[in-house]
Amino acid sequence: MMITIWSLCLLLLSACTENPSDTDPKTPPVEVSLSEQNLTRAMELTDKAVSAHFSGSGMAMARYYNPYTGVRSDETGSVWMYSAAIEAVNAILHGLQAQKENGNVAIYDAHFDRYATLLGQLYDNADYYLGTFELVSFTQTKEWSVYGVNRGNAKGTAKVEGIENVYDDQMWLIRELLESYKITGENAYLEKAEYLTDYVLDGWDSTRNPDGTERGGIPWGPGYATKHACSNGPMVSPLVWLHEIYKDKSDEITYRYIDAEDRKTRKTASVKKSEYYADFAKKVYEWQKSQLLRADGVYDDMRGGCSPGSPQNETIDGEVYRRGITCNDRVGPAISYNSGTMLSGAADLYRALGDGSYLDDAKKLSDDSFRYFAKAGETKEGYYTYNIGGFNNWFNGVLMRGYVDVQPAHGAAAEYIDTFQKNLDYGYENFLYEGFLPTNLLVGWSPTPNNNRTEGMFNFAFAAEYAVLSRYELSK
Repeated sequence: MMITIWSLCLLLLSACTENPSDTDPKTPPVEVSLSEQNLTRAMELTDKAVSAHFSGSGMAMARYYNPYTGVRSDETGSVWMYSAAIEAVNAILHGLQAQKENGNVAIYDAHFDRYATLLGQLYDNADYYLGTFELVSFTQTKEWSVYGVNRGNAKGTAKVEGIENVYDDQMWLIRELLESYKITGENAYLEKAEYLTDYVLDGWDSTRNPDGTERGGIPWGPGYATKHACSNGPMVSPLVWLHEIYKDKSDEITYRYIDAEDRKTRKTASVKKSEYYADFAKKVYEWQKSQLLRADGVYDDMRGGCSPGSPQNETIDGEVYRRGITCNDRVGPAISYNSGTMLSGAADLYRALGDGSYLDDAKKLSDDSFRYFAKAGETKEGYYTYNIGGFNNWFNGVLMRGYVDVQPAHGAAAEYIDTFQKNLDYGYENFLYEGFLPTNLLVGWSPTPNNNRTEGMFNFAFAAEYAVLSRYELSK
């Protein structure tokens, strides 16, 4: 009898060993690809950031949120900060589409529609930053409805005149509107992107030098004379994308310019959109390269020492126009996103136009920018440190995207991209708290709870990086 009971025990023990329970620590986890893991983390970070930073039906965005204290700041984010949320959602939508195209239909079906809905809500409430004003530009006087730096009390009532709006804010939105159009096919996104593009290119200094060439460059905003890398470089890629959208179409646009002979007569011409956008992409790219590229291979911040030093008008043939601006000084510092936009621009120009000089530029800028901005072992052995002071956490994401854009034609960029993957993973696996990452991914949170407020645009930037890396993993 005892032998029988002992045998039964052995049989039960054997059965338990052969069929381990779900709680058995030796049970191997379900294997998830790095691409899917990246996308899942992107969605987690975005969902937490949306719930923490946005409030009310109008989705007012608090600039800061502290996950340790649960305090949301009274300060509202600028339109630039707000657009970081749109960037994250767009990146997730692209990541979901890539998953579907690679056979992972389940994750697409589970999440695509809800993020497409969120995208629409973000754009709808971005209208709190919209306002209307009349602008005297280099070639015309026109009323525009554009995005102000600061949020208004109601949709369409934001202050936008003079320094209240800047061209780079419109550029980041143009980029995202075109990304939204590419992933959803909604024509409203394309129409708004083209309208804002018309506004931005209206800011191009088309006045003529004594030799008849254009002065070129887009000032920081209609209320400024200085011409910045951030108000030129971000426009190159969207212009290339617009060229590609209209490449096989006959659509035309009105091109406004100044006569090269008398250097004053304002003229117009109807040109094909595809050519117009490609020509402007090349002009903006060449202006920034000639005016702001440094000897160490990265880009300075702006051209200063301008004459006139503030916006001025002049009357020509009875019409008032903005006076041309000559800026003599190249001013630093070098900031990562100013090289990142030119990386993406060069990659897109090469892809669309096939001109090898852009590929040469992209390869050199990739290597030089990594050498300049990435510091091996400075914070933690085995990891690269990027400057995170000021707004650099967001700036660095633009640089990473540049490497991703260049990598198909420049394999060495894969090493640079990997540094961002490693930093994100280190921060996530060691410091994730209540769904948030710390500002410093390699150091973590402050032991003083009140010191742990995070920028909303950083929270969305980390999510966007993860989503971009998800798509990148599938394209390698």
